[in-house]
Amino acid sequence: MAKSAVSYSDESLVGAPIDLNNCDREPIHIPGLIQPYGFLLCLDEASRRVVQASANTRDLLAITPEELIGGGLGQLLEPEQLLEVERIWPTLTEQSRLLGIRLGRVLNRPFYKLILHRYDGLLWVEGEPMADNDTSVLDLPSLNLTLGQLLAAETTQAMCQSAVEQVRALTGFDRVAVYRFAPDDSGEVIAEAVREDLPPWLGMRYPATDIPKQARAMYLKNWLRFIPDASYVPTPLLPAHRPGATRPPDMTYAVLRSVSPIHIQYLHNMGSQATMTISLIEDGRLWGMITCHHESPRLVSYELRDLCQFLGKTMSALLKTKQQHDELAYQTRISQTQTRLFELVSTQENFLHGLYRFSPTLLDVFDCGGAAICFEGEIITLGNTPSKAQITELVDWLRANTHQDVFHTNSYAQLNPAGRAIRGTASGVLAIALAQDPGEFIIWFRPEVIQTVTWAGRHEKNQTTVDGEIFLSPRQSFEAWKQTVEDTAAPWLPLEIEAAREIRLFISDVRLKIFNELQARATNLATLNAELERSNDELDSFAYVASHDLKEPLRGIHNYSLFLLEDYADKLDADAVSKLQTLVRLSQRMESLIESLLLLSRVSRLDLSPETANLNEDLADVLDLLSPRIEQTHTTVVIPEQLPTVRADRVRLREVFNNLLTNAMRYNDRDEKLVTIGLAPATVRGPKGTGNPADFYVFYVQDNGIGIAPKHHDNIFKIFKRLHAQDKYGGGTGAGLSIAKKMVERHGGELWVDSVVGQGSTFYFSLSKHL
Repeated sequence: MAKSAVSYSDESLVGAPIDLNNCDREPIHIPGLIQPYGFLLCLDEASRRVVQASANTRDLLAITPEELIGGGLGQLLEPEQLLEVERIWPTLTEQSRLLGIRLGRVLNRPFYKLILHRYDGLLWVEGEPMADNDTSVLDLPSLNLTLGQLLAAETTQAMCQSAVEQVRALTGFDRVAVYRFAPDDSGEVIAEAVREDLPPWLGMRYPATDIPKQARAMYLKNWLRFIPDASYVPTPLLPAHRPGATRPPDMTYAVLRSVSPIHIQYLHNMGSQATMTISLIEDGRLWGMITCHHESPRLVSYELRDLCQFLGKTMSALLKTKQQHDELAYQTRISQTQTRLFELVSTQENFLHGLYRFSPTLLDVFDCGGAAICFEGEIITLGNTPSKAQITELVDWLRANTHQDVFHTNSYAQLNPAGRAIRGTASGVLAIALAQDPGEFIIWFRPEVIQTVTWAGRHEKNQTTVDGEIFLSPRQSFEAWKQTVEDTAAPWLPLEIEAAREIRLFISDVRLKIFNELQARATNLATLNAELERSNDELDSFAYVASHDLKEPLRGIHNYSLFLLEDYADKLDADAVSKLQTLVRLSQRMESLIESLLLLSRVSRLDLSPETANLNEDLADVLDLLSPRIEQTHTTVVIPEQLPTVRADRVRLREVFNNLLTNAMRYNDRDEKLVTIGLAPATVRGPKGTGNPADFYVFYVQDNGIGIAPKHHDNIFKIFKRLHAQDKYGGGTGAGLSIAKKMVERHGGELWVDSVVGQGSTFYFSLSKHL
């Protein structure tokens, strides 16, 4: 990637002071210095002779650099060790390789492990002391568990959190964090495992200048950088240039390479004395880093660092898959919500109702703050939106300035200065045009990110002056400060834009279908009206026959049965009398069933007469009508709060309350019966989840009666369905709840029950606020 590439042509800066103009060209790959915790030997590839040595070999190996230069490794190794090295030379690459032999004790000095690589025309031999944690790190069960956790993580965030916890457990660093780069090369700490008494860095942002471009290029080449003691004094290579060279050797892949003094000062300002950084690379791009910090010097063994690097490479290999999974999960959520929304739109007589009256709504399709439907001069809003007047101004702007079917921006205020007035709810706008007619849109809104981004320290680097020369030093303060990104919302993702386009096309198809159906209906309107009139006549005839012709002979059967009982009971035996009594009861029940059936049919056919209804007054009338029954059954009716005024057919609504109250008293075998009537919280919703909760009132009638088993909660609303014998709980036809349910549904609501056997029942019913 262009931002990460770096040219190594800036070698003219070697030895020159680093100032504000050239800090991003500091030649950090050719410092000519190493960290002094180990030693370095550079060998000529052809002769295998030492041409450069670190100045600290006298202290570490008791051999001066001058003694080493010109000789071979036989000065340090036993003959069998030297033979092993000779076999390895041809296989070396720029990647460091730990040698399987150890440099033995010299004059009571510690053991050193040797690390080899080939680069810049040299063979590199680095010696690193044995660390306190130099134990075997190849614990296959633990490694299997660690890799399993990275693989099993369902999201990128979960994988990053798992990685920092595992690296901290392996290394014992005070803090391990994942630092992710943004498109502008700034970075953010997105996961962290930290010692409990240290302040968190999670969520901190750092400017791009904290990791200059040449440092990012180094991180792309060398996966791991380790500094065990940030207070070190660098050790030079002797001589500074190998014979025939004009510059120091390129130490890009050297483990001991000394880092920029600016970076060392930066670490001091952070309070970090030891650090290790592992690159996270996705498709050749530096995606981020696992960065480790310790408040005191800490030497971590090469083997343990190599294991951490392996984990970093494994995590890098998984990054693309995890991020695709994150995107797929959101895409799946959008697709499922969209499919359900399409079903609602398709099944509504008015397709607009499917967009906002039920669940899910347009607002649920995307992660956004609000939505608006602008159609045929009406504006319907959902969630947090600008005012309708402001939406009208936005629609006017869209009509004048956009000509595409789908429009999106994450900074409306940058396109239209008037947008600053609505940036709190609508910095981001995604709009689809519904038709060729101007002014018909569906719009989604995203608020301004009062993106308060927490930056670590000051955004600018400080300057220090020495002898009149301006030098660059890192930021001195790490107190968080806030930068507010104004007029900007989170950007709309390509998959969101595509989903909006699909919604537009679907609505266009629905409208076309509606238009074709209207055309067909208009063609056959006369025929349909005639058929409807005939059907209504037949229904009226049926109602007349059922109420008169059927009831009249039934009443005759009932009466003649009574006459026979009155006049001939003494002449009939007991069995005949019993059969006549049964005939009387059956005729009475049949008449009740016919009356119930007629009432249910009438409820379905009669038009509602909605009016403003004060439920407190209507409920008082119902209670007055039922007062003898209430007193007779020792029932206490409680209404804990005032009920609202609604739009409803008052006669039908009284019948609903009458039915539910009657059932509450009938199906109760307690000596003291209690019925509570009230308004349920807005969170209570019916089993169908119909509509937006804000558009409905939900009422309840609760009793302490016999209760209803869950398996019967649906059956009780079926016509003529009774759960008890005819001679129990006052009889009845079993049609009352069916009639009440039909009345509630005619008002656009639902009727349902919540009950436990032996503990009572609560019947809920909802009423639309927009009848």
